[in-house]
Amino acid sequence: MAKQLHALTVDHYITVSYCSILLNEITLVFIPSLSDTGFHCTFFRAIAGASRFPVIQLVNGTSLCSGRLEVKSNQSNQWWSSVCDADFDQQDAEVVCRELGCGAPSVLQGALYGEVEAPMWTREFQCGGNESALLDCSSSDSARTTCSPGKAVGLTCSEPVRLVGGASRCAGTLQVNRGEWRPVDDDGWTLKEAAVACRELDCGSAVSTRRRMESSYSSVWKINTDCVHSGFTLRDCSSSASPSAILEITCSGKSISD
Repeated sequence: MAKQLHALTVDHYITVSYCSILLNEITLVFIPSLSDTGFHCTFFRAIAGASRFPVIQLVNGTSLCSGRLEVKSNQSNQWWSSVCDADFDQQDAEVVCRELGCGAPSVLQGALYGEVEAPMWTREFQCGGNESALLDCSSSDSARTTCSPGKAVGLTCSEPVRLVGGASRCAGTLQVNRGEWRPVDDDGWTLKEAAVACRELDCGSAVSTRRRMESSYSSVWKINTDCVHSGFTLRDCSSSASPSAILEITCSGKSISD
């Protein structure tokens, strides 16, 4: 599909039929899961010339959640524009990270992910920090059409997935952040599913999984494996559930970039 898509998830289980109703009513492009009922409905806003829906990306980073910020106003705009760090601040970064489905911004620095010969975004963002999309923010004309070397915005957002309590960052209890950190329910996970988590964490391949009984959590995230195998992230495929057994994963620890 050629359209640029921004993930938008519903916080409860609904059916494909209901998603189709949403599609008809609010012109959403829906990517169905493999199951017709009882799945976590993940659907997407299509960028088709609607300028209030930004198209943003972080490039040259190690994941979706890190890289040099590029923006274009709509699908008909053929060019990605870099953003000068003088026109961008911490509150703007919070909105970008949220729109991409990532955690809070951890690093904001010019040229952190390289420079590029590209047009510069010609408006200064003035986000309050609570907006859901970057182009929903107020903005004003910028006097800049170029940006000094080393000044293109580079941004690192925290990943919405982590492993805690293990011997390294690549081992431990799997947790996902969808508004809050919760452990993941072990619902028949195999190394195939664990490999997705290791890949999202840039931790190489999956080595082992372990089921641990745990009663101290009031709720956990349940991951729809059909959704994961359709290419969506763990965060997009998660929904709230009552705890049973908690999932622990060990990854090889060798970064994909190594």
